[in-house]
Formats: sequence, C-alpha cells, structure tokens
Amino acid sequence: MASVNGDGRRARRVLVFPLPFQGHINPMMQLADVLHSRGLGVTVLHTRFNALDPALHPEYAFVAVPDGIPADVAASGSIISIILAMNAAMEASGAVHDVLASVLADGPAAACLFIDANLLAVQKVAAALGLPTMVLRTGSAACFSCFLAYPMLHQKGYLPPKESQLYTPVDELPPLRVRDLFFSSSNNHEMVRQVLARATETVRNSHGLVINTFEALETAELDMIRRELEVAVVLAAGPLHKLSTRGNGSSLLQQDRTCIEWLDTQAAGSVLYVSFGSLASMDPGELSEVAWGLANSGQPFLWVVRPDLVRGSDGSGLSEGFHRAVEGRAKVIPWAPQQEVLAHSAVGGFWTHNGWNSTLESISEGHPMICRPQFADQMMNTRYVEAAWGVGFELEGKLERKKIEEAIRNLMKGSQGELARERARELKKKVISCLESDGSSSLAIDKLIEHMSSL
Repeated sequence: MASVNGDGRRARRVLVFPLPFQGHINPMMQLADVLHSRGLGVTVLHTRFNALDPALHPEYAFVAVPDGIPADVAASGSIISIILAMNAAMEASGAVHDVLASVLADGPAAACLFIDANLLAVQKVAAALGLPTMVLRTGSAACFSCFLAYPMLHQKGYLPPKESQLYTPVDELPPLRVRDLFFSSSNNHEMVRQVLARATETVRNSHGLVINTFEALETAELDMIRRELEVAVVLAAGPLHKLSTRGNGSSLLQQDRTCIEWLDTQAAGSVLYVSFGSLASMDPGELSEVAWGLANSGQPFLWVVRPDLVRGSDGSGLSEGFHRAVEGRAKVIPWAPQQEVLAHSAVGGFWTHNGWNSTLESISEGHPMICRPQFADQMMNTRYVEAAWGVGFELEGKLERKKIEEAIRNLMKGSQGELARERARELKKKVISCLESDGSSSLAIDKLIEHMSSL
C-alpha cells in the first residue's frame, strides 16, 4: 500500500475488531492473516468477553477494549442481548474512544478499521476520530440482503412471522420462505429487528463491505446488495479460510487433534462428520435420539459433543451402552479442528447446524450436508443449501432416532446423497477457481488493498 495519512506517514497497518463469538472471530482473523500476508501490520482490538489469546498470534498487536457487558447478560448466553448490552455500554462510556485514540497515536499509521457489522458503537467512535471503517460480513450475501429487506418484510406482513404462514414463499427473496427469515422463537422479535437495523446502519456508514462468500456462489444476492447500498465497494473475498494460512488458530475451545489420527484409519469417504457449532444446544432426550440414530445407521462417524451442548448438563450424557454399540467405528470428541476434518479424505458427509462458516467450509471441500438449523441465519443457509445449490437436505421436525438413521443412510449411501455430492463437488471446483491468482476472490483482495490505499 502506498497511501499516506494526513501526518505524512505511510499507512502500513490495519486495525480489526471482531464480534466476540467464534463464528465471527474466525473470519475476521482469517482476513487479518490475508492482509498481513500482503505486508500490513495488524492490531487486534478485542473485548474481555470471549477474549482472544494473543499467544496464538504473536505477529499481531492486541489491545483490550472495555465492553461493559453486565455479568448476568453475559451468563445468559443470549447473543442478541449481549450485542445490544455491549453497544449500549460502549456508547455510554468514553473508554472505546480513549483506547482507539491511544492505538492511533501509537505505531504506524492505520489505513482503516475492519469491524463486525454488529459494532455500530465502535463505528461511531472511529468516525469521530477520522478513522475510516470497513465492515466484514461474516454471514452470506443472502443473509445481508435479507437484513436490507427487513423494513420491506415488515411492511408486506411477512414479519413478525405467523405460525400459519411459515411455509409461505417470500416472493421478493427467492427461494426463501417465511420460516427461513432471520428470526428466533427464543428472542424478542423487536430486539432482533433492532440489532439488524443497527448492523445495516454500520455498513451504510462505512467505506466498504467485504463479505465472506464468492461471486459464483451468490451472484444474484451480491448484485442485489450492490444495487441497494451506496458504499464504495462490495467485495466477495471468500472463502477466507482458504485464502488464510492460519486454519483454526482462533479457536476459543481446545481442539482434540486425536480425531485426525482416527480419521487416518478410516476408509475414504466413509465417515459422517457431526457438529452443531459453538452455540447450538439440545436437551438430554434429543442427545439420546441423535446418539442412537448415529449408532443404528451403521455408518462410521466423528461427533463433536461440546461440554455445553446439552442444556442443563455439564457432561455429554452419553450412556455406556452407546459407547459399546459404536466401538471401533466412531469417535466422540469435545471440539474438532473442523477445517482440517472436512478436508480429510475419510470424510464423506457433514451433519451441521448450518452456521455460515460450517456451510462454506463444507462447500469448499465438496461435501453434502444434513441440515439441522436452530437460530439466526442458519435457517436461511439451510434453505440455500437445499433449494438453491442442491448440496444437502434439511432434517425437519422432532429428532427421532429412526428418522435420523434414515437421513444418514440417505446422505451417505442413497441416491439423494449422491446427487448432492455431485453438486457439492461442482461447487468445490468453483471455489478452487475463485482462489486462483486471477480468480474472483483473489482479485477482490487486490481491489480491497487498492481501495484501502485511497482512504
């Protein structure tokens, strides 16, 4: 970069501030790695809530920012409540201003600050200090186009969702139905609406938008966003985990790497990988049905069972009978190096909650998916997986072992699974193409560097 800030110093540094949840941290740190590989210094601003470990990134500078999240809100686990409380505390306090001003005064000039769209309070502080902001959207382009459409969705009566209309098509946003829109039955809908409106405002106030997707996957959705937004650039620069060299270096949970050694002993394409992400949960009865559905399928599987996966329990709750039934053809671990697992030749399918990172990582490796969304954008991602891209299918309704067993066999050995696998492999080819030096995502990074130089 050749830009020069007002004080005459070359802007050879970028600041990044991720939202403190695993699914948002990973893409932001991957983008930081991509920019660092282009010769930029990186300073990571981070909250004390879900704080990153600087030891995992010795090449970056780390600066803690007071987040002001009340202890009871943090303990609630409500993402919407945490986001609103954090922004409110940051707006009420001058601490963010003081920290950011100190960072700008110390070290090389900063080209810009990359923020998560959910950090409107930080965007306002940066603007007051004259620091340009860029937004990294860690979800899909389809998801953000839905954010932009939220006022219209309310105006036309799609939202708030009515039980009798859940399967009504949203004609303005095909292939979505009302049930696929960004909402959660466990959250106050007005709070969700407020968070999404603020995220949209953050983007509109910034100097550009980078989305962790690629042009060939979401062409129409990216075009829609570019028509709607009056920002300088809207860049599809993903899959960022494929452009980054750091892999899983930002995990908040300890990864069990023995699963890689276990996968090495399994036949090619035989293993079903099962993971419901870092936040999704289930009750003990659902865990039991999943366990016996997996066991009865006869399929080798690698299952991530987080310590907090089961609501009201601090253990896995899996019986000795289950472990005996799957001995020799299954492995259960608390957390996995997911990108490495999905890239392993033994894996042949993925049962996922369809968070965007998981969805994009599965597409990148050409794996078909069983989809079990819970909240946020997961329903929307599932709909695209099934109806737009044809690389998987949803497991709907109550979790029952017989239904689970049939879905697994369908994915791993059935005709529907084979068709999804073929389509997933075609998308994998498009991922490989977009990552070439003249591919769309590599060119997007080039354009991003050029744009940052002009700020």
